[in-house]
Amino acid sequence: MVGAFAMAAISMLAQAQKVDFVDNAKDKKVDVIIDGKPFTSYFYPGADVLKKAVLYPVMTAKGTLVTRGWPLDPRGSERVDHPHHVGVWLNYEDVNGNDYWNNSNAVNHAKRAYGTITHTGIKSMKGGKNKGVLTVTADWTDKDGKLTLKEVTTYTFAGKGDTRTMDRSTTLTAVNGDVAMPDIKDGMFAIRVARELEIPSNKPEIFTDAAGIATKVPMMNNTGITGNYRNSNGIEGEDVWAKRAVWCNLTGKIKDENISIAIIDHPKNPGYPAYWHARGYGLFAVNPLGQKAFSNGKDVMNFKIKNGESATFRYRMVVASEHLADASLNGMAADFGKTK
Repeated sequence: MVGAFAMAAISMLAQAQKVDFVDNAKDKKVDVIIDGKPFTSYFYPGADVLKKAVLYPVMTAKGTLVTRGWPLDPRGSERVDHPHHVGVWLNYEDVNGNDYWNNSNAVNHAKRAYGTITHTGIKSMKGGKNKGVLTVTADWTDKDGKLTLKEVTTYTFAGKGDTRTMDRSTTLTAVNGDVAMPDIKDGMFAIRVARELEIPSNKPEIFTDAAGIATKVPMMNNTGITGNYRNSNGIEGEDVWAKRAVWCNLTGKIKDENISIAIIDHPKNPGYPAYWHARGYGLFAVNPLGQKAFSNGKDVMNFKIKNGESATFRYRMVVASEHLADASLNGMAADFGKTK
């Protein structure tokens, strides 16, 4: 049997794969192609469809979809809760009193202050034999359309063997006064995964949307539902929620393919190592700013960006056609920690 360290070494020796971008302005997206196969798309359809740009859909190297399809491309047996959970995204529930996380076309905008993140441009796009780098810009505006934050995000995509990585570095600059991002539960970097990667549930559940409307969901069929979380401290399952960790790994199986989706925190991020807002029903998020919400008041962050100043958030997401071992993820985390 090959040990975990040997497997990690084999993975490191895999050849880096070519990354290409296809700029599809008509469909408002940039397709990301790794080793000649689609990985994801940077999708910016506009506020009439989504209230932020996302990476959607996301696929393994073998072409298996790992993101939920609903509400954009519904698939049978999926949950239909939380319409703002689409693909991979970064936002926050409270930015100067405006909710960017829960905003969607399904909510009543007259009852709550919601913010919108609008794609403003592609700053640069360069593929390559070892990696591809895409830099984009966006504006964070409040409920009245007032500009609050200017965003510059750089995505770095790479592939080796059956593993895909995406590094996201997002710099937010306060442009119209100080920006308060107080402790709150819903944030910040997240993916909503396919039904098969949820944790099996043996009880009815109640989901509450952003308007406070509760939806009762009966016990669902768990056939083929295989997900399980494990974090860098060895905590597993639903217990990873509200725990600090350097990384968290979601493993499961879709048909005959073993799959891992891992998110890695960066040492330079505020609140490192972050608390994890990872739920069994398919929301997988890391929230560095919601410390009070996750620690029962023991830790308090109440993050602010002063006018004219910036804050940068860095995350690595790994999508692999295997169940990644702790040793492999520790190596990836160490490597990621060396990046700026």
